[in-house]
Amino acid sequence: MTEQKTHATDAGTLVWDAPSDEPTSASQKDSVLLEVQDLSKEFHVGGGLAGLVRGQPAQTVYAVNEVSFTLRRGESLGLAGESGCGKTTTGNLLVKMLEPTSGRILFEGQDISGLEGEALKAFRQRAQLMFQNPYEALNPRFTIYRSLVEPLLIHGWEKESDRLERILSTLRRVNLRPPEAFLNKYPHQLSGGQLQRVVLARSLVLDPDFLVADEPVSMLDVSVRAGILNTMRDLAREMGLTTLYISHDLSLLQYTCDRIAVMYLGRIVEIGPARVGGTPHVIENPQHPYTQALVSAVPVPDPSLARVRPRIREGVPKPTDIPPGCPFQERCPEVMQACLDSFPPWVEVDQQQYALCHLYGEHADSPKLSER
Repeated sequence: MTEQKTHATDAGTLVWDAPSDEPTSASQKDSVLLEVQDLSKEFHVGGGLAGLVRGQPAQTVYAVNEVSFTLRRGESLGLAGESGCGKTTTGNLLVKMLEPTSGRILFEGQDISGLEGEALKAFRQRAQLMFQNPYEALNPRFTIYRSLVEPLLIHGWEKESDRLERILSTLRRVNLRPPEAFLNKYPHQLSGGQLQRVVLARSLVLDPDFLVADEPVSMLDVSVRAGILNTMRDLAREMGLTTLYISHDLSLLQYTCDRIAVMYLGRIVEIGPARVGGTPHVIENPQHPYTQALVSAVPVPDPSLARVRPRIREGVPKPTDIPPGCPFQERCPEVMQACLDSFPPWVEVDQQQYALCHLYGEHADSPKLSER
């Protein structure tokens, strides 16, 4: 097995070399499909006449803050974190549903921020988004055929026979069989699992290179989640699909992804391989205090085991008022003076595992404020 390697580029982007036993080809693994450099997104809320009437002063929501990473062809990255940390906003930025405030997104080396017209249309064919709620993602007045043929019509598939063949083959790929039985059905006539497979089929019907899957199974019963996830994982390997999974479910990311990144207040605070040598890594060996808190909050289905409360301090993060220094300082049980004074560095804390934390830098031996 070839050694895995992670390194930081001059732009601060963490690059990971996939292991040789991954299902993608060597040429794919050597090719970076997506590179994100210091990506930030701000939303301005309140202010103006309406804000004055409602008593809402002008504020800036710092949704995504200087996020950097790369994705190689065929690689899957899981993005975890509590609600409001910026996961979905990051996914929307990557498929150009939103425009960044600053930073760059390079798709095969090309900055997508300037794309328009036919160039933008070509990018949209190669980068697709799988929505969270299948009941809202599909038009209830459209048949399944009408929903799936829409992207083909937009992208110039002129022959009806070609369109039908592509739709049938895609439905087979997502295990909706026989596919002909689903063409004239409406969304309300399908189960939740079948609907999610239709949403997956619509995101794959154009044979994209990059897929953002936003909470792909959160609306489904536990009994059908495994089937959907297995289908997605098998298709990613078969198609060489590069995938960003967004989820609160750490076990889902551990099962489906090559790497896992944890976000807090719009920043990635820890990133590393989901498994090393077949053994779970980031989730079983969390290093950043926030990741440790997330893992400790996962319920254990055994009432005989003593429940250990997360050490994280209570409170809701404020994306409109991010403190200087470490963004996690207000809730961190390991906070030091350095956390208040300066922004933490990226440190390799384990095998290909990085944490944005002073605990592992030059201030590692400094006393905790709670100890003073």
